[in-house]
Formats: sequence, structure tokens, C-alpha cells
Amino acid sequence: MRALICGISGQDGAYLARLLLEHGYEVIGTSRDAQVARFDNLRRLGILERVTLESMSTVDFRSVFQVLRKWSPNEIYSLAGQSSVGLSFEQPVETFNSIVNGTVNLLEAIRFLGEPIRFYNAASSESFGNVEGGMADETTPFRPRSPYGTAKAAATWVVSNYREGYGLYACNGILFNHESPLRPTRFVTSKIAHAAARIAKGGKEKLPLGNLDVRRDWGWAPEYVEAMRRMLQQERPDDYVIATGCLSTLEDFVAAAFEEVDLDWREHVVRDPALTRPTDLAGFAGNADKAARQLDWRPSTMMPQVAIALVRAEMGTNPKIRP
Repeated sequence: MRALICGISGQDGAYLARLLLEHGYEVIGTSRDAQVARFDNLRRLGILERVTLESMSTVDFRSVFQVLRKWSPNEIYSLAGQSSVGLSFEQPVETFNSIVNGTVNLLEAIRFLGEPIRFYNAASSESFGNVEGGMADETTPFRPRSPYGTAKAAATWVVSNYREGYGLYACNGILFNHESPLRPTRFVTSKIAHAAARIAKGGKEKLPLGNLDVRRDWGWAPEYVEAMRRMLQQERPDDYVIATGCLSTLEDFVAAAFEEVDLDWREHVVRDPALTRPTDLAGFAGNADKAARQLDWRPSTMMPQVAIALVRAEMGTNPKIRP
């Protein structure tokens, strides 16, 4: 089996590459410029020399078509594109272009090639917006509240249209927040873990944060990429919510992280209104019952264990769960 991972340099791309290699796949990874990209996450997981890297821009159809024709993958995992909700408010055009146009180009290339390629799209819980009742599944309507969520919602519908209109094997993985030590520090969970570790080692800094009342469903990224793989092993393509089903506030996450290093977070965190997003979600959990029934996938790592693992990774101590 040969898999093409678009966005292999990111958190999910690196963990997915490791997983597929363990299952005997040949893995091709793409980046906009593979000649200069660092691929630190692949190096950190010890798999850099085991994957083949190609330059490809998903917003350039010719680039996409050439790479797909060259490698003829059995599976394509579309994980590329602008991935920050906060940044999407500052760069909405880049966000839409990289997510929506990139998805269309990949699907069009598959359609033109006419090969039985199975396609996975990284959809997002941000597409739901605020959910009444506090729980979202595959039937919950999309009401996004950010440029990122709007772009992801559009890409999700594009995948559904190509599946129904052209008969492509195309799946949407509607993933809720999932973290790991590979997250860049622009993500708040990584920012918290880095700060807690530095302060525990003697740092005198304060950690500025925005709204601590926001609630999220936080999971463990290495478990979530297994759900991606399983989606493309089913007889028929479908869409799946991937989540823990447990809701926690950002304050809960901060408290768990600082408690791991025996610190009272209240002494080290300051509120910064500038870090509050123009529109933010009230918070809701995901209902992954369909994934449990059809994919036999269930999460085993919940928010407190995620926060602790991130801090332990920064401290250089045993994370207890596979990083």
C-alpha cells in the first residue's frame, strides 16, 4: 500500500506517517517546498529517513496532478492548509484558499486520473460553531464562527459532493481538538505546557492567557490518526466525528498542567484581553458513537492525561502514554 500525506510536516501528518509505516505502507509526504522544509516532527519521531518527500502546492492544480500521477497512491490524506483558528481572523483569504481550493484540487486530480484512490479530508469541529445541547455528531448542522471554521465547513461539503456526485471514495474526519508534544507553541495547550515547564525550572515569567472559561473536548493526537487510517479501510466511505466526549475549560487544562509540576497556576497566569478572539465558541463535546460502532475506535486518553503528558514531555520525564 502506498499513502500520500499532504501536510506531513505537521503534528497529525507526522504521527500518521509513523502509524502507516508501522502498518507496512510506503509513505510519500508533501510540503510546499520539500527542499528547504525542516521536517522537525518527522525527525523527532525518528522516521525522516523512512519517508519519501515531494514538493507540492495543493493550491496549484498542475502541481497536485503531477505528484498524483507520478506516485499513484492507494490512499491520500489531506492534512495541509492553514491550521490556526486565531490566525484565520488575520489571514482569512489564505485560510480559505489553502483549505477549500486545496481540497478541490486534490479531488479534481483524483477524478481526472480515474484511479481507485481513497481520500481522507481533515475536517474540523470548528465547523459546528456553537451547538445547542453541548454535544455534536455527524448530523449536527454547521454554524461556524471563524474564517477557519467556515473554510473547513466548505471543504467538508465539497468532499461530500464529490463522493455523491462522482462516486469517489472520500471521507471526512470531523476531529475535535487533539494535542501532543509536536504542537507548535502558537496553540494554547502547547503554550501552557512550555510555560509550566519553564517556570518549574526556575523561570520568573508570567503566562498571559485570554478567556479561561472557554470549554473544549481535548484528545490525544496519536490516537486520532488511528481513526483516520480506519476510515479508509471501510467498505464504503462515510464521515465520522472523532472526539473524547468529555468537556473541560481552559482553566481546567491550566490547573492540570501546573499541578503536574507542583505549582498553583493562579500565581503564574495573567489575563490578557488582547488574546481573546473576536468570536469564540462557548464549548461543546463530540459524540463519537458512530466511530465506535463502525470503526471500533474509542479514545483512551482524556484531558487531564493530555495536559500532564505535554508538561512531562517538556520536562523530559516519562509521559506514561506514547508521545
